[in-house]
Amino acid sequence: MASSDAGVSRLLRLWVLSAIFLITLAVYIPALRAGFVWNDLDYVTKPALRPVSGLRQIWFKLGATEQYYPVLHSAFWLEHRLWGDAPMGYHLVNVLLHATSACLLVLILRRLAIPGAWLAGALFALHPVCVESVAWISEQKNTLSTLFYLLAAIAYLDFDENRHWRSYALSSGLFAMAILSKSVAATLPAALLVVFWWRRGGLSWRRDMLPLVPWLALGAAVGLFTGWIERNVLGAEGSEFTFSPIDRILIASRATWFYLGKLFWPSDLIFIYPRWHVDAGVWWQYLFPLGAVALTAVLWQVRGRSRGPLACWLFFVGSLFPILGFMNVYAFLFSFVADHWQYLASLGIIAISAAAWDKVGKSSPSFGPIRLWQASKPIVAAAVLCMLGFLTFQQCRAYHDTETFYRTILGRNGTCLMAEFNLGETLQDQGRTKEAIDCYEQALQIRPNFLQALNNLGAELQEAGRMPEAIGYYERALRQDPDNPVIHYNLGNMWLNIPGRLSDAVAQYMDAVRLKPDFAEAHSNLGSIWLNLPGRLDDAIVQYREALRLKPDDPACHFNLAAALLKSPGRVDEAVIHLEAGLRRQPENEVARRVLAGIRASGP
Repeated sequence: MASSDAGVSRLLRLWVLSAIFLITLAVYIPALRAGFVWNDLDYVTKPALRPVSGLRQIWFKLGATEQYYPVLHSAFWLEHRLWGDAPMGYHLVNVLLHATSACLLVLILRRLAIPGAWLAGALFALHPVCVESVAWISEQKNTLSTLFYLLAAIAYLDFDENRHWRSYALSSGLFAMAILSKSVAATLPAALLVVFWWRRGGLSWRRDMLPLVPWLALGAAVGLFTGWIERNVLGAEGSEFTFSPIDRILIASRATWFYLGKLFWPSDLIFIYPRWHVDAGVWWQYLFPLGAVALTAVLWQVRGRSRGPLACWLFFVGSLFPILGFMNVYAFLFSFVADHWQYLASLGIIAISAAAWDKVGKSSPSFGPIRLWQASKPIVAAAVLCMLGFLTFQQCRAYHDTETFYRTILGRNGTCLMAEFNLGETLQDQGRTKEAIDCYEQALQIRPNFLQALNNLGAELQEAGRMPEAIGYYERALRQDPDNPVIHYNLGNMWLNIPGRLSDAVAQYMDAVRLKPDFAEAHSNLGSIWLNLPGRLDDAIVQYREALRLKPDDPACHFNLAAALLKSPGRVDEAVIHLEAGLRRQPENEVARRVLAGIRASGP
């Protein structure tokens, strides 16, 4: 009989886990239909890394990938082998990873005998605050590292019970995989210590702490390395990151309450939230740290009755610690908070909320309103899950395509400079000049001296034929950055199309190549100017040769040089070599093909 009951129980668990998995897939259907947004293509494996040799660069060449997360980028490498540049495959993997983590959460909570495990798994699976991590392909680092994080936790709990070296080795390997997918997983050893304190009421150096010392050391090393990358590679330093210790405390405490609020009331979720103005002279900003200290004190006082709330609070704050503002993060340029930063940390609050829901009313006498409440609890829980699932479904739609993505951000955060500028670039790439101009002008309303917007607006006004305005914006950009070769080049292009300003175009191109000697396009444009001026043919050939040296696979460079060589007596054979080389790279070029055919028809 006992065996039969155990079989039914296992079957029920399998059905519930399957239900969580399937419901997760259902609510994320809009994400499966979404495309690439923002920096997704920076993470999806670049062409240079796609051969098998690219794996070696992913693991051993710093800077080969967007961030040094070799397990993540190895996964992207494999995925690119499977479905190339089709976004659905990447989205599907993210959703499957998220659903699997929700099921692993259930298994861990049941193993720890924490009530409400099934509800916790469903809450995590369906909570809209997780959408940013699941629907954004770049954040596969979140879903992948969380999967390894939870697997490492399960393996370590095995080790805690059996003290077998195999369990320790397995958990250590999984922990390494987690932090090499995303460094926030380095908080796992601290989280395990919190769990052991909650279970035993204290910590033993030999049993609890000593085995985790290597993990803590590895996690600290990875954290310091990630901080170095943020500062020295990604650029998280300068005036925008100059905060006093008090400022950082104010940022951290406010962020903590912000994340807590979004978990309990997930409305107005935004990919980029407005950046707070932190001012140590404003009294109300001190309410955030005072509130955090007060809550911690209350939870400490009630630990004698229940250590669970304090343990979950410590897990939540500890998992958030790397991105609370005590260390610089490049994304602080835009906002001090982001939904994907609390993906892992949310597990603690979700677990304690589900446990509290499960316990409410159980210890009370079963009569009247209590009996009604106990009967309605499953219905209320189902209603909450349905609401969260609906919100998640809706939130996923924001990731459908790049334009929808940025317009959704601007609909909720109208002063988001990054979204306004990037939307302008998206529209510019689509040839929607008027709309792109509107976006760049709006970006300059937000930040009047934004160099990239000044430059791009000049280019779009030039495209629209509004030359005097374009020149004005280019000149404003040069006043901001007089040593910017791209702006000199763009202004040269402008003068090149205005009668009587050829000398101004030459001066701008010369400045561009002086500031950036490997600027192939500027060399090529100088060559085109010299080619059409008397007595400058040799100068044109010099410029075209330099452009070709810098871009040897560019067919236009071969064709340009061939055109110049054909004007130079006795150099037809060399011109033919470059015409053939260009046609190998661009066989559809009919003009070059006719020129080559004419040369061959004329004979030696």
